[in-house]
Amino acid sequence: MTATHLHTALHLAATGVPVLPLRAGKVPFGNCRPCTRNACGGRPNMKTPGPCACPQPCHGWAAATTAPTALRSPQWARAWREAAAVAYHPGGAGLTIVDLDNADAIAWARKALPTTQTVATTRGEHWIYRGTMPSANGVRPGVDIKSLMAYARWLGPGTGTMSDLPDVVRALIVKEPGTVRATTRTITVPAPAGSGECRHRAPAFLERGITMAEQRITEAHSGVHATVYRTFLAVLSTHGRCGCLTDAHIARLFAAAQAKGESPRHCIDAWANARTALGM
Repeated sequence: MTATHLHTALHLAATGVPVLPLRAGKVPFGNCRPCTRNACGGRPNMKTPGPCACPQPCHGWAAATTAPTALRSPQWARAWREAAAVAYHPGGAGLTIVDLDNADAIAWARKALPTTQTVATTRGEHWIYRGTMPSANGVRPGVDIKSLMAYARWLGPGTGTMSDLPDVVRALIVKEPGTVRATTRTITVPAPAGSGECRHRAPAFLERGITMAEQRITEAHSGVHATVYRTFLAVLSTHGRCGCLTDAHIARLFAAAQAKGESPRHCIDAWANARTALGM
């Protein structure tokens, strides 16, 4: 029912969880005509309903919002009337979901992962951790990661106490060195000199670097794959060893790449390959 889904969405939004409606089949509502294929010229992000401030629930996961005025707006009314479920953006809520699709995946998680808050799904379980990371599908048989730039269906609060995101989960998206593209060139980056203090921690320096990287990807007219990889490599070579980069910075770079037509999986692979090339 519309009222039930909207009530659930408003309750979650009030707790700081960005939400959006889903159609039957667990898929988000499509972009409006002006925003089709990002024709609006913007890029998805985690804070607004759409990259061009579209008042409708456009751009998939980027439509997720905590603003009750947006959720109750006339532009969202049709979506709520047709909604089959409520979804949320885990990364926007500071969370990561390990999506376990079958009994074998659940058995693996019980042996390999720290216990945490667990939610039963139609086929398996969601294990929810506190912290964010890039999302990825098929990190191992029956296991997906849903965090930044992804959505998950709301299935209730679940059981158990939520734990911090462990390194063993972060490591699931890192490709083994043997899978790096043959054209990738290994680069040696010297450790920071001097007292070891990070000269990149000045907010203006880091912000300028991320902005320039976004611009470089956005302005690519050909060879987008290569441009994305080289840009990721440049950012990591400058900021990757000193702890400057945050999940929010990575999300901005991934969003710029996806706005040029790159898939989330290619973004994750390019980032992992760049890290491997730099010996990280």
